Parts: sequence; structure tokens; C-alpha cells
Amino acid sequence: MVLKIFLYLLLAIVIQKDNKVSPQSLPSCASLIYCRGPLLDTVQRAGVFNDSKTFVDLRMLYDEKTILSNFYQLMKNTSNNPDRKEVQNFVENNFADGNELKNWTLPDYKENPSFLEKINNQTLRNFAANIVKIWPTLARKIKPEVLQNLDRYSIIPVPNGFVVPGGRFKEIYYWDSYWIIKGLLISEMPQTAQLMLENFLYLVDKLGFIPNGARVYYLNRSHPPLLTPMVRLFIDATNDLNWLQRNIKTLDKELQFFINNRTTNIEINGANFILAHYDSESGSPRPESYLEDVKTCAPLRNQSEIGECYADLKSGAESGWDFSFRWVFDRNGGNNANRTYIQTRRVIPVDLNSMLARAFNDLSYFYNLLGYTERAKYWNSKYQQWKIAIHTILYSREKGVWFDYDIKLGRHRQLFYPSNIAPLWAELYKPQTAVILGRYAYQYLLEEGILNYYGGTPTSLNNTGEQWDYPSAWAPLQSFVIQGLQKSGYGKAQNLARTLADRWINSNLLGFENTGEMYEKYDAEHPGSSGGGGEYTVQTGFGWTNGVALETIVDFFSS
Repeated sequence: MVLKIFLYLLLAIVIQKDNKVSPQSLPSCASLIYCRGPLLDTVQRAGVFNDSKTFVDLRMLYDEKTILSNFYQLMKNTSNNPDRKEVQNFVENNFADGNELKNWTLPDYKENPSFLEKINNQTLRNFAANIVKIWPTLARKIKPEVLQNLDRYSIIPVPNGFVVPGGRFKEIYYWDSYWIIKGLLISEMPQTAQLMLENFLYLVDKLGFIPNGARVYYLNRSHPPLLTPMVRLFIDATNDLNWLQRNIKTLDKELQFFINNRTTNIEINGANFILAHYDSESGSPRPESYLEDVKTCAPLRNQSEIGECYADLKSGAESGWDFSFRWVFDRNGGNNANRTYIQTRRVIPVDLNSMLARAFNDLSYFYNLLGYTERAKYWNSKYQQWKIAIHTILYSREKGVWFDYDIKLGRHRQLFYPSNIAPLWAELYKPQTAVILGRYAYQYLLEEGILNYYGGTPTSLNNTGEQWDYPSAWAPLQSFVIQGLQKSGYGKAQNLARTLADRWINSNLLGFENTGEMYEKYDAEHPGSSGGGGEYTVQTGFGWTNGVALETIVDFFSS
């Protein structure tokens, strides 16, 4: 089943060695259809589809050798200059809709789970019930014929059914699934959650890490590391220690991937610290956004800079924040998020390191549960090291929150993002300290004017046209802020959490009442309206929005 994937990874290494190129020259994978080569370049530059992802999600009607032969014949017949219509005809004659997935019947779906009875408000109870009804519409499973002809698809197969985010995101995605699984567990579907977790564990076993999503063109990048926290949600809900015993080594393996491949040393005042950053070593255009990346990096002066630009775009995609001024270093000092000057790998992100520290602590907890004291001590040591580094390097005593760190300049990037209080969400501090830090975070949010927004906390205060900037408000970032303030234990911060929770749910509810849809992102200025910006139109479904809505309703509007 995974032979093709292993071959792609192996071939990428061979390409690097044979051509003596830097890691930044590596393709997304070795496929000459989906990841690199003149066919991909020609089709995507022709702009056959409005969304570049459409092409790389198609299935091949013939084997790769035949399709490449047909392509070379096209190039010969057109003197290497086919027009858009000729390219479109080639695609139609050699590819078809992927059609890899079938609807999946959720094994433990309950239309009226008992948590609904505890919701105090009838309108919210009805809303939550409608959200629960969305889960079956997002449930998918790989078709058997895909496994029989795997070399003709870009999808990476997983053994179990799964819940997708929605819209164009029809495969499984890594960090989205944390809030999807949380929503499933609230909806009393632990078996579905377990099957999803086992898909991710399968990917770690076979690949050594979890890709951004289950497509071969994502094999060069991961996503925010939330597998172990997902498992913590599941174990807290089920106490299934036998299942944990079978899978704990795989959790260990996944976190080692981040330690071995996504960390860097930082020296401050003669002391050395280790923290993580996003770092794809693939300096070619993202296949699913190929034309966009080519245009973005084209103004740069030479191929080396263009390769670095591509690698930073992929690293930005690895962050989940694709894209934001957060990763851009504007040469003019303004707030124009010109992606050409993206330098994601230069940034030490607050949320990435908070997630890792939380995962280290969770894994230490798991090992203690199972009686493996040495491994528990090892991961607790990592947790303690990361906590110290996060507070020493990322915390600003002046502002009272944590900021991303600029490796090149050795200083904070003092810009507002909801991720600035992710350490409170990750519960990295003892209760007495968390109360103090919660007070400072509360004051910071008030000073930044967060109460001015009724549609949700904005992703940034920079209106750049990118979807991970103002005025878009994203569900996972609401969770960071609302849950972080609540967990701090500081009274006024908790009151603010309640206010922000009320506004977020109201925005979700208004949008649903007006359209019958849950959006992937909302407009912080206009409650109920969808967010915008970015490379594609707003998507609906929507996995993590549903999960955060249920989390928020249960935590703030239930008895």
C-alpha cells in the first residue's frame, strides 16, 4: 500500500545525491506527475483550473510512463509551446476526477448525544444539535479500487475512515484534526476518534512523521504537532490504557521527528537554548499552489533566492498559517504582507513551541501511567527545558505576553497574534504563576483593543489581504485565546474569556442561521460573515469550526 510513498521519499534522496544540490532544491516528492517536472510545470502555468489543487488531486487514466509519453508528444507537436486549450485537452484526455473517497458511516454516531441536555439556552442547544448532524456529512473512507491502482493517485491511503475539514480539503489534515477529535469526543463518538488517531499513527509508523495532509505532494512538510495532545483527549475520555500501551512508541517517534528536524539552537547571554521552527527543506513550488508560488518568487534575483522563497512558502504552509504577515519581513517596514519576502524559517513561533511542550508533558504523563519511569523522566526533562526556553526567549516582561522570536536579529517580533497567549492554552505554568501571567495577558489584550471586535478575535491587526491576517478570525485561534484566558485562573481574564466565547458563538450562530453553513474562518468585524483573503474562496463544513464551537458551548454555556 505504501510502496509508492517510500519510493517517492527514496527517489527524492537519490535526486539530491546524484545532482549534488542543496536540500532547498528537493522536489515536493519524486512523482513526475504530481510533484515535479515539465508536465506539472506546463499544466499549472497554463492555469487550466482556477484552483491549482484541482490538478494534483486528479487521478491518472493511464500509468505514469504512458501519460509522460503523451505529454512529450504534445510538446513535440506544439514546438514546446502549447496554448491553454491544448493543455486543457491533454489534461481531459489523460486525467479524471480523483473520486478516491466514499461516504463513511460513522460507527458510533448519535444524533442526540446526552451533552445537549446540559446546554442552558434552547437556541444554543438546537445549534449544537445541528453541528452534531454535520459530522456524518464530513465522514469519508478510501475506496478499495484506490488501493488496487495506487500509482495513479496522489492521495496517501489510510486504513480507517475519517472526518475531513470540508470543501476543497477532502483528505485528512493534521492540525485540523485536533479540534475535530475534540468535537467528536464531546459528541460521544470515541470509536470514530480512535479510528482517526489510528490513521495518524499509521502514517507515523510508515513515514516517520505526519504530513500536512494525506497527499504525496505534502511529503515535504508536516503541520503543528498535536498528535500527542489528541491522544490525551482520547485517553482522558476513555482511559483505554491497553490502546495507549500499543501505540505509545509511535507517539514517541513522532515527537522525535520534530526534535531531530525542526529545532535550532539559540544563544542568549552566553546560555544555549533549543526551540523549534517550521522548516521544510524543499525549495520548489507547492504543487497544489504551483502557479501562485511561481508568481510570488519570480521577482527575486537568482535561482538560489527563488529556491529559498519556495522553501519558506512551504514552511509557512507547514505552520498552518498560510499565509500571514507573521512570516514576512517587509523591506519597507510596513504591513504589506508581500509573500515574495517571506522568511518563515527565521521565526521561532510561540504556538509551535507551546504545542511541543504540551506534547512532551502529555507523553511523560502517558509513560508514567504505564509505569515506564525512565521514558517519563526523559520527556519530562524535555518539557522542563522547553518551558524554560519559552519563558526566557519568548516572554516579554514589558508587554506581559509571549512573542515570536526573530532568529536573525535576535529579538522579539512584537506584533499581535492570538498565538501570543498559547502558553496559557498549553498550561505550561503552575496555577499560582498562571494567575499572574493571566492578569498581564488580560491587560495586553485590552490594550490591543480586542474588545472592539464582535465577530471573533482577529488573527492579526495587519490588514494585508492574506487569510491569516486581519480581519479573518479562525476557530483554533479563538480556542487559544478563550481557553488560555480561562485556564489562567485570573478572574478578569476568565470574564473576558466568557465575553469572547459569547461573541464567537454568536458569530457562528448568525452565519449558520443565514446560510446553513459553518465556515472555515469568519470576519472579526462583521459577526456571521465569512472571512476572506488568501489563495482560494472560503470553504464550508467545517471540521475545526464545529469542534471549537462545541468546545466553547460545553465549557461556557452548559451546566
